[in-house]
Amino acid sequence: MSTFDINTLVRSNVASLKPYSSARDEFNTQGTEMVFLDANENPNDTGLNRYPDPQQNLLKERLSEVKNVPAENILLGNGSDEVLDLIFRAFCEPGKDNIISLPPTYGMYKVLADINNVENREVLLNHDFEPDVTAILNQVNKSTKIIFLCSPNNPSGNSFQTERIEKILENFDGLVIIDEAYIDFSEKDSWTKKLQEYPNLIVTQTFSKAYGMAAIRLGILYASKEIIRILNRIKPPYNVNQLTQNEALEVLKTTKEIKLQVSDILGEKRDLIKELVEVNFISKVYKSDTNFLLIEVDNANKRYDQLIDKGIVVRNRSNQPLCENCLRITIGTKTENRKLITALKEIEND
Repeated sequence: MSTFDINTLVRSNVASLKPYSSARDEFNTQGTEMVFLDANENPNDTGLNRYPDPQQNLLKERLSEVKNVPAENILLGNGSDEVLDLIFRAFCEPGKDNIISLPPTYGMYKVLADINNVENREVLLNHDFEPDVTAILNQVNKSTKIIFLCSPNNPSGNSFQTERIEKILENFDGLVIIDEAYIDFSEKDSWTKKLQEYPNLIVTQTFSKAYGMAAIRLGILYASKEIIRILNRIKPPYNVNQLTQNEALEVLKTTKEIKLQVSDILGEKRDLIKELVEVNFISKVYKSDTNFLLIEVDNANKRYDQLIDKGIVVRNRSNQPLCENCLRITIGTKTENRKLITALKEIEND
């Protein structure tokens, strides 16, 4: 990977693109009181009448402190889906290039590939829900730009073995995206610690899971300065609104409380597993490094409908490869989890 050159991957039109320069890009106040007559804003102070910082500098600086990643290696987006879409638009030539995804996995990789007219080469995980590295590398050709790894994986819940990910990083000349939406629930270290070691590595995270801020739509991308520079060329100028930035800054003041919440969720997960394995129609509870559990039942469609009738909504994942008769259950509050167990036992005794 010592010969990796990101400039060989970027689309030619993106490489030559002159990005839009907003008013707030051209001038940044240094703390001096200024009269802003540059952006055609309503001058009456509503608290939100000014455009937000297009580079979210304060938020990146705080996130840098929390995550121990330099601010220059961070890109923020309107949810993780936007930052993933930016990667497609920057590096994948429509109708020509391809990406590799590993079902069962997060469905947006395929959707984004379809939207951007990029071939999605699917290589199934093995029966332990681990990447089949040989099969993945055998699918790579000169037009393969990206390999997507969701770890911890959705819907299986497991983290991929480090050795398998390293082998992919070291033997693929394109971009390797590690989606860490659930990393805060895992005992494994984030791959952000390996950014300097692997120039082709991109890591994405989110405020939607452990931080409990799904409604503000804030996704995070960590990568080399060179990759960040390319993505900033095509990023919409004000893609993260001021309300989102404000809420994110507030929640980052509560990292101790967030860790306690995560600990509580993991404790509830351990208790829930003990109950689930005693239910006679549940044949397997898969190992999970996330805030959800994948369980195998005798008849997923039937059990899903029975739970709906009792006012409990889970996710039927039977339409996913390797997930026949599987339900995915998010860890709820103690009260919600007790309602689930009560409902399962009532169903069991019907």
